[in-house]
Amino acid sequence: MTQFQGFPSGGNVQYTAIPNVFFSGLLPQITEVAELKTILYIMATLYTKKGSPRFIAHHELLENATLMQGIGNSEEKLRDALKLAVDHGALLSLRVEKEGTSQDIYFLNDDSSRQAAEKIQSGELKLAGLKVGVPAPVAAEPLPDIFTVYEQNIGILTPMIADELRDAERLYPPEWIRDAIKEAVSYNKRNIKYITKILENWSVEGRSDGTHQRDSKATGPEKYFKGKYGHMVQR
Repeated sequence: MTQFQGFPSGGNVQYTAIPNVFFSGLLPQITEVAELKTILYIMATLYTKKGSPRFIAHHELLENATLMQGIGNSEEKLRDALKLAVDHGALLSLRVEKEGTSQDIYFLNDDSSRQAAEKIQSGELKLAGLKVGVPAPVAAEPLPDIFTVYEQNIGILTPMIADELRDAERLYPPEWIRDAIKEAVSYNKRNIKYITKILENWSVEGRSDGTHQRDSKATGPEKYFKGKYGHMVQR
């Protein structure tokens, strides 16, 4: 690569305006060179674009040889840099569709762009040839296992209690056991026998959420003291 020869002087030199807050508020957060290069390139490109709102599409960035050479010609690095820039608040992104193909477009995170992005999402503002896509669903975090739920809500998990929970796991869905633990806590009945009795009752008489057809008419903690094993439940 040819060494940079320095900045030219004279009245014909073009400049890109960069807000002072970039240096005081944003630059200290940036640790990846690819992110810095990408943000600066986008700022310079948007500065020269005409019309409103001003944005740049992902494919435009990918097709720019200068930017891509600066980040090692890696699309993965570009995606990572854009994600960091959005996370740090330098850019705004929207998912749009063009001729059935989805892509992201990027705005500088300033007042006018924020207002434009809101109008685009609400349908008040249309972009020629582009349709706002539906955001990808966020993956739900996995629910904690029944042993973790027990320890978090009831107390220490002894080997005997762990065995009883394993037995329950073979008989009932995990969500039932989690819910039974929570119901026991709501009645301040923090013991495994009470939890087991709740599960037995649900399996026979049904749950109030309609999981089974019938539902118990009794209410409150006393509804779990009836039946064959009611005497085993600690009050």
